[in-house]
Amino acid sequence: MQLVVARIGRAHGIKGEVTVEVRTDEPELRLAPGAVLATAPSTVGPLTIATGRVHSGRLLLRFEGVADRTAAEALRNTLLIAEVDPEELPEDPEEFYDHQLIDLDVVTRDGTAVGRISEVSHLPYQDLLIVARPDGSEVMIPFVSEIVPEIDLEEQRAVIDPPPGLLDEAQAEIASAREDS
Repeated sequence: MQLVVARIGRAHGIKGEVTVEVRTDEPELRLAPGAVLATAPSTVGPLTIATGRVHSGRLLLRFEGVADRTAAEALRNTLLIAEVDPEELPEDPEEFYDHQLIDLDVVTRDGTAVGRISEVSHLPYQDLLIVARPDGSEVMIPFVSEIVPEIDLEEQRAVIDPPPGLLDEAQAEIASAREDS
C-alpha cells in the first residue's frame, strides 16, 4: 500500500536541497537517506534520498541526481510516497494511518450515527476527518483528541464529542443565543 509521507516545498540554497512538508509521524524511518520514494506526479520519480537535515525547524532533503537549485525547484509540490505493508501499524497506539480511518462509522458519545469517514485531509494547520452523512452532505471534523476521543478499529468506529454547531447550524445558533443572554 502507498502512503504520502511528504510534499516537496521550495528549493533551499544552490546545491539541490528542498524543504519538505512532512506528512508522516515517522520521518526518521520514511525520509531517511537511502529511502526510495515513488512520486506524484509519477513522471518525476522515483526519488532516492541522498541526505537529510533539519535547518531552522524545517526538514531539508537532497535527492540523488538533483545537484542544483534549478533541478530542486522543478520538484516543487511533488508528493513523496512510501510503500508500506498494509498490516503495519504506527508505533504509537494513538496514531493511525489514513487507510485505517477511511470507512469507519462515526458516532457521537451517546451512540447517535453521524456518518462514515470518506477522507482524511491534511492541512498545514489541522488534520480533518471528512465524514459523509446519510443525507449526502459532508461534515469536516477536526482530528483532535478533544473532539475525537476514541478510535476503535475492532468495532470499526470513531466516537466524537462535537462542540455545539459542528454538526448542526441550528445547534450553533441556540448556543450563540445562550451566550448572548
